[in-house]
Amino acid sequence: MLYRIFRFLLRVIYTLLFRVEARGTENIPADGAVVLASNHLSVLDPPTVGIKIRRKVHFMAKEELFKIPVFGSLIRSFGAFPVKRGGVSKDAIKSAISLLKEGNVLGIFPEGTRNSQEGMAKKGASLIAIRSGAAVVPVAIIGKYSLFRKMVVCYGKPIDLKPFIEEGAPDMLEQVTDAIMARIREIAAQQS
Repeated sequence: MLYRIFRFLLRVIYTLLFRVEARGTENIPADGAVVLASNHLSVLDPPTVGIKIRRKVHFMAKEELFKIPVFGSLIRSFGAFPVKRGGVSKDAIKSAISLLKEGNVLGIFPEGTRNSQEGMAKKGASLIAIRSGAAVVPVAIIGKYSLFRKMVVCYGKPIDLKPFIEEGAPDMLEQVTDAIMARIREIAAQQS
């Protein structure tokens, strides 16, 4: 209930301040495990990815945020779970896979950090998607968080991971990561 209330409030705020528009929400499966793999522009990205869709989206957040009084409890109630700084820990990967196996939606930023250089995406999203069997929906956030300037969030069609898994190449995680990032960039280019 708290999640829905805050999602509604953030939806209103983001729509007014950043004119956020969502496209392709029909590409997100209505049920079952889903990984929303998005580019990463700002600390404002997690709400941007999740506020315009019906399903609750869970995100990893740096563990320091959970130590802030009130804020830590608040983000936990929104479905966030901690990850250690400097990389995704085994515990965070297990938590993500467990969430997905329960049929939830996980939002993840394969680049890891904001404004990462092209080609620097991390393999965690691919590992989590493959191990959980989740559908991977590429997401492109387009625009800048400037007041009253339009932002667009585009949800692409799920990426079929079966060919990568069946091939079982030693560099499968790299191939999947590259495919996800290529699709995100393609969606962004089509909308620009």
